Amino acid sequence: MANICSSYFIFLLFIPSIFSLKTTTTFDVSSSLHRTQTLFSQNPVLDSLVTRSESAHSLETTQSHLLLPLHPRFSLNKPTHKNYTQLTLSRLARDSSRVNLLNSKLGHDSVRLNSFKAQKNLKTPLTSGVKQGSGEYFTRIGIGTPTKEYYMVIDTGSDLNWMQCEPCSNCYQQSDPIFNPAASSTYQTLSCNSQQCYSLDLASCMYVTDTCLYQVDYGDGSITFGNLATETLSFGRSGTVRNVAIGCGHENQGLFAGAAGLIGLGCTALSLPSQINAKTMSYCLVNRDSVDSSTLEFNSVSPSDSVTAPLVKNNKLPTFFYVEMTGISVGDEDVVLPKGCFEIDKNGHGGIILDSGTAVTRLTTEVYNAVRDAFVKAASNLPSWSKFEIFDTCFDFGKLKKVDVPTVSFHFAGGGTLALKTSNYLVPVDQHGKYCFAFAPTPRSLSIIGNIQQQGTRVSYDIAKSLVSFSPDKC
Repeated sequence: MANICSSYFIFLLFIPSIFSLKTTTTFDVSSSLHRTQTLFSQNPVLDSLVTRSESAHSLETTQSHLLLPLHPRFSLNKPTHKNYTQLTLSRLARDSSRVNLLNSKLGHDSVRLNSFKAQKNLKTPLTSGVKQGSGEYFTRIGIGTPTKEYYMVIDTGSDLNWMQCEPCSNCYQQSDPIFNPAASSTYQTLSCNSQQCYSLDLASCMYVTDTCLYQVDYGDGSITFGNLATETLSFGRSGTVRNVAIGCGHENQGLFAGAAGLIGLGCTALSLPSQINAKTMSYCLVNRDSVDSSTLEFNSVSPSDSVTAPLVKNNKLPTFFYVEMTGISVGDEDVVLPKGCFEIDKNGHGGIILDSGTAVTRLTTEVYNAVRDAFVKAASNLPSWSKFEIFDTCFDFGKLKKVDVPTVSFHFAGGGTLALKTSNYLVPVDQHGKYCFAFAPTPRSLSIIGNIQQQGTRVSYDIAKSLVSFSPDKC
């Protein structure tokens, strides 16, 4: 499919004629400002957080339904920044590193056994994960026998599951005690010739003990190296799965905000959904400035009123969830966009992915400019403000309690239309009422729907049918 955009066209409406998009929606500025102004006075205590019980959640389930609690990063540790502007700058810096990592994956072939000398490459100074961090959302999962629970970053853009393990030569600071393999009766290292070892992107072998070694570089200074093993994972009271491949990291340089490791939710064989044979996966990302929680669920059924879109495969980047997007509208008008700009070409370039680890939605420069210009035109009556870092379209709502702003909607193949909430595209950058349009341009061909645009919506992946569903207010 073509990726180079040379001609333009106006998207036809992909929704029934009996329904018309709203031109504006009311943004509750006072409520949003209250959250930012009280953020640094909150004292998150994870043990007291209220998570929906298995009997209380709203989704229909199958017999093998598994459920985990899901928390924003703020719940794990209170920000150490002096104010909300500093917190925003820190988030945007991490986000840029994340986007660079995702783009760098295209064209990198898998590296087979004996291809690296990891122990010589991991001697750089470590950075405390409590003060910084790559992960924006965390789950609580049981590992080992007897089971012990750990906070783990969730990542739809990764496949390998891993955690810090004793003995730990280099480890970043985490909230839970470091996992001790010797204390678990179900821990078992994997051999160099195991199928799981050959599924790694970056692997080596410790021949003396016939132990498979792994290494993952996240591109933002975060690295994990150790041996690949199998272990029993416990999903609260909803079930237990044995023999899940997981990296046992003995040398880790991390910006993981106190988490014990990472759960990979991608599409290849080593991801958690693949290993537990999940037919579906869903999550709802609560506001990242809150101490609220939601759930990460496997084998549940998406609500009947969901907006559904097809998922497409990119053989060059099989980890990612590519969604078949057809257009964007501002107000009640479809934005004039370059033809084919959400398609994947024969070299694997282009397309648009859903990613839990990226915050700000990135659109190719031509697409972004068109969407931004349409929004600016529709918002011409709003008080504008100067640029802020990657955001070039900002507003000053400091003197307003409520304001009517243009609506923004995503359109997908098959006719689905997802109307975004105002908090999905207008985000605070300080504590005084400055808000910015939460999209950014990228010079690369890959577009990304980030977690700001996913907040407050249950995102359900039907892995078996290659579909994704969006269910607003189903957290």
